[in-house]
Amino acid sequence: MKNWGGNYEFEATTAHRPTSVDELQAIVADATALRAVGSRHSFTDIADHDAVVLLDGLPPSVDLAFDGASVTVSGGATYADVGPALERGGAGLGVMASLPHITVAGAITTATHGSGVGLGNLATAVTGLEFVTADGSLRTIDASDPDFSTVVVGLGAFGIITAVTLATEPHYEVAQRVFERPSWDALLDDLAGVMASAHSVSVFTRWHEVDQIWCKQRTTEAPITSLLDATPATERRHPILDQPARACTEQLGLAGPWWDRLPHFRADDEPSAGAEIQSEYHVPLDCGTEAVQAMRGIADQLHPALMVGEIRVVAADELLMSPQFGQDTLSFHFTWHPHSTGALAAARAIESALAPFAPRAHWGKLFERSGLDDDRRTRFGEVAQRWDPDGVFANPWLDRQLQRPD
Repeated sequence: MKNWGGNYEFEATTAHRPTSVDELQAIVADATALRAVGSRHSFTDIADHDAVVLLDGLPPSVDLAFDGASVTVSGGATYADVGPALERGGAGLGVMASLPHITVAGAITTATHGSGVGLGNLATAVTGLEFVTADGSLRTIDASDPDFSTVVVGLGAFGIITAVTLATEPHYEVAQRVFERPSWDALLDDLAGVMASAHSVSVFTRWHEVDQIWCKQRTTEAPITSLLDATPATERRHPILDQPARACTEQLGLAGPWWDRLPHFRADDEPSAGAEIQSEYHVPLDCGTEAVQAMRGIADQLHPALMVGEIRVVAADELLMSPQFGQDTLSFHFTWHPHSTGALAAARAIESALAPFAPRAHWGKLFERSGLDDDRRTRFGEVAQRWDPDGVFANPWLDRQLQRPD
């Protein structure tokens, strides 16, 4: 079994695929070493162990609250399952990741995110969780529990997530427009303004030049018809310039439901480049311009491995293991050619270039140094020890993250 990008092959000798929560509870109660596997949209051994549980056998469910203010979804449900069901109920989510193929549980436990000034990562929408814990019991937790802000972005350390409750808002529509080849000078002169110019903004670059800016606007906003010194695209574009745009969501200002516009890629097609590796780092937003200049300075080092880079903004939160814990961030995403050695070397170069800005890595991506500070490492480890004293859900990846650096 391989991950989504094809660069990592699981070492697990046992793979369970339960078809009910009761069956899952029995599996967990009998386990000594276990991790949950969602959509496998990760690029390391984060979800690997001696035995794994595949959640795609559990029937996906989407239950909208009577007042429409929240939705409870099964742990194996993807955002592609959730979006249309919410639309039918007249509800929506304020933010989506760039692809809807990922599971809700996997996304929130790694702090996966979309983009937008004032918009938090996907985990910030969580108001409640249901877990199968290490003894096989079913436990629910919400914001009234003092452990809540630790276990939401839980890295798989607290149990197998069987249900997630998310805050919702009324359904809305979004129109997306793409602007091509702005100059670096124009972008950096007004980086904050550009990133705040729409509900969600992504800047795509290979670091020698800016390729595209994607602006996703709610239809209640005045449409953007020009941006900096860029040229409005006259046909659909893919973030990776040599890829066909058929896999991408609609552009050219064509309005559609939030769940079919906020992602970059359609749920019914292969997202991004398919075979690839990804890395991502987050720095304080108020250091954004300086951090961009630092990245431009290593463009030649990144070029051999790089397909495309992306710059986004994510709002601060209070979730302990979130890269946005306590700070708004400018986020640098990298899609690499599927050669692990080149990607890791490039990630090391990025970590060095961004070191003055204390970068924090995206937990689901390829990185060498996470940027986790000692205080958060200690606090997380203490809660994980209380929830899972025998380390059923610990694995080599998690052990590495919780070790203090030399």
